[in-house]
Amino acid sequence: MTAYILRRLLLMIPTMIGIMGISFIVIQFAPGGPVEQVIAQLSGQGDSADARLSGGGDMLGQSTGTEEGSSRYRGAQGLDPELIAKLEKQFGFDKPPLERFLEMMWNYIRFDFGESFFRNTSVIDLIIEKMPVSISLGLWVLLISYAISIPLGIRKAVSDGSRFDVWTSGIIVIGYAVPGFLFGILLIVLFAGGSFFDWFPLRGLTSDNFDQLSWWQKILDYFWHLALPLTALLLSAFATTTLLTKNSFIDEIKKQYVVTARAKGLGERQVLYGHVFRNAMLIVIAGLPGAFISAFFTGSLLIENIFSLDGLGRLGYLAIVNRDYPIVFATLYIFSLMGLVVGLISDLIYTWIDPRIDFDRRDV
Repeated sequence: MTAYILRRLLLMIPTMIGIMGISFIVIQFAPGGPVEQVIAQLSGQGDSADARLSGGGDMLGQSTGTEEGSSRYRGAQGLDPELIAKLEKQFGFDKPPLERFLEMMWNYIRFDFGESFFRNTSVIDLIIEKMPVSISLGLWVLLISYAISIPLGIRKAVSDGSRFDVWTSGIIVIGYAVPGFLFGILLIVLFAGGSFFDWFPLRGLTSDNFDQLSWWQKILDYFWHLALPLTALLLSAFATTTLLTKNSFIDEIKKQYVVTARAKGLGERQVLYGHVFRNAMLIVIAGLPGAFISAFFTGSLLIENIFSLDGLGRLGYLAIVNRDYPIVFATLYIFSLMGLVVGLISDLIYTWIDPRIDFDRRDV
């Protein structure tokens, strides 16, 4: 197992380089970079642009003195080439792409993510500040979906083909087919002051007077704000975990060792929870870290924007819109690294649950 873990850790290095390298190349050809963002401000709102430029005044370099510098950027015609050169140096675009990529990767290996282009603060501080919101969503979605889906999936497997199984499957399929963000918009329209009721808040995880509330009122206020976002996120997570549990149990129930256990006179409950449960839950429990990452990052992007929750999903979205590349690359690096680590953890959980699995006997 040690050799397998070492191989997986070593494979993470070229994988991360590949992910970051491809993303870096794509960004080079994407229009509307940070220099263009400031040029647009200079063309339409000079004061705002000057403020941005002065915020990074310490980083401004010397002018190139050539008209070619401004011709590379859309909308830069007629602007002072010296200003364009200063903008390039401020954002780090005065260096060759390969040098910028190698410097970025060297900093990221040391978890030095630099500063945001337009927020005047370090990227890591921004990520730490926004992380509690995304963790709240991911953690509660994971706990609630597993707490409901596993018992429901077992019940559906035991009563496969019954009326209960049929009508619950219909509800689950509908839940899986409806996008979470669309259901979230429906919840806002119905219950958050859209067109009908105004029962739930629409912004943040706490009320403005949160600090003045008692401890039990703080708990109620917290879950009051989480109710609609969690409901929207649970729709697809609930469906996926339930069907996975059901199918896993059905596969195990049909195996020979179950027939043998029943022939020995064991009760149905003993067979189900004493023999089938451990094997059937292998794939469900082993997928626990991956499910958390999925709820933590993937699902939070749209939901955080719909419900105005200031988490990592919203931070990444705004960074892409504003071409704030340090935040974009830092979140991509962290998410990708966590995804690879979680994949390794899932494999280790497999071996912990079922010692018969030996990854040392197979290729990575």
